[in-house]
Amino acid sequence: MRLLSWWFRIPFWQRVLGGFVLGALAGWGMGEAAGPWLQPLGTLYVNLIRMIATPLVFFAVIHAVSALHGQKSVAALGGKTFLWFAVTAALAVGVGLGTAALLRPGLGVGTLMMAEGYKPREVPGAIQVLLGVVPTNPFAALAEGKILQVIFFAGLLGFALVKLGEKTARLRSLVGEASEAMIQVTRFVLELTPLGTFGLIAALVGTYGFERLLPLGRFVLALYVACALHIVFVYGGLLLAHGLNPLRFFRGAAPGMQVAFVSSSSFASMPVALRSVTHNLGVNRDYAAFAVPLGASIKMDGCGAIYPALASLFVAQYFGLELSASQYFIILLASVLGSFGTAGVPGTAVVMATVVLSSAGLPLEGLGYLLAIDRILDMMRTLTNVTGQMLVPVLVAREEGLLDVAVYDRASSNVGVEEPS
Repeated sequence: MRLLSWWFRIPFWQRVLGGFVLGALAGWGMGEAAGPWLQPLGTLYVNLIRMIATPLVFFAVIHAVSALHGQKSVAALGGKTFLWFAVTAALAVGVGLGTAALLRPGLGVGTLMMAEGYKPREVPGAIQVLLGVVPTNPFAALAEGKILQVIFFAGLLGFALVKLGEKTARLRSLVGEASEAMIQVTRFVLELTPLGTFGLIAALVGTYGFERLLPLGRFVLALYVACALHIVFVYGGLLLAHGLNPLRFFRGAAPGMQVAFVSSSSFASMPVALRSVTHNLGVNRDYAAFAVPLGASIKMDGCGAIYPALASLFVAQYFGLELSASQYFIILLASVLGSFGTAGVPGTAVVMATVVLSSAGLPLEGLGYLLAIDRILDMMRTLTNVTGQMLVPVLVAREEGLLDVAVYDRASSNVGVEEPS
């Protein structure tokens, strides 16, 4: 017990950082053996996170819709959330284009080898994507973890409970208790984050190696620089404009950002992002239960905005093509709209890049060169995605009076079992 007390006294972000450092050292020391030996630790952690994500969203959204009814207009909150999603996505595209123009990652890389088995992705049509939001079988959507379909069905159930009023008072209470239970389970699972981080990073460092990065090192640098600039200056500037201290935000959001970086999955990061937004940053729990899962499905500043913009200029520079002003505008428009249009489609970054390159008339073969380093790129892309998914609820909550400023200002970085809600 003394050992557990000592462990929980260490701030959560420090525990995760320790797992990251030790994992990198273990991967470097063990080499390729780190994959089969340590990857299972990371896989177990990701599976646990995925296990809790769907029921957490299901009960939280039902409870949120019924709770927000009569306090704030769900439609108004949703509209403002979508607006900020689009604004930050457009700014992210601008950052991506500017970084690519300055660093020119497509020049001086020699002759690249295309990734084995690369085939251009088929992009679903807009009608197909919209129809895919409505589940034909809600139980299958729950079983398969299709978050947009789960949100749609849970939202309908929430409105139905509101419409039925006192007839369903006991059911509303039960849903609220189920939501609380899932939040507690989430806290339990999140305590395994340092162990999962250790396994994921060790396997990545041991099996990936640095030789695969060398030919495209400039592109990796460009992506990491663009994402960092977007997070620090765009997100930080928006927080300052809303009268909020950016350092407090990054402190509170740190657990979600760390899990996003090591897991490379917005879906896997969603429970810790939701916990960070409510427990650490003071966003109203009912609003956050709607906004964060929605953002995990359609808010992709890294995958859907910065990466396609960088990839477009990389391909143009590599093939010696000059882009016109209209092509730049098409890249901007396709990136912003496409990120909503490909919501819930697996492999968002590749799909989005395919959409943007096709719209701008650039050769799709260029994406085949980037797939060899996609895992390294995806870590920073996902960190940016999840940071944006936490930022927008904070901004909207601030505007709508749904932010507990006192909680925000003390911005804890712990999200585990050590502090009850």
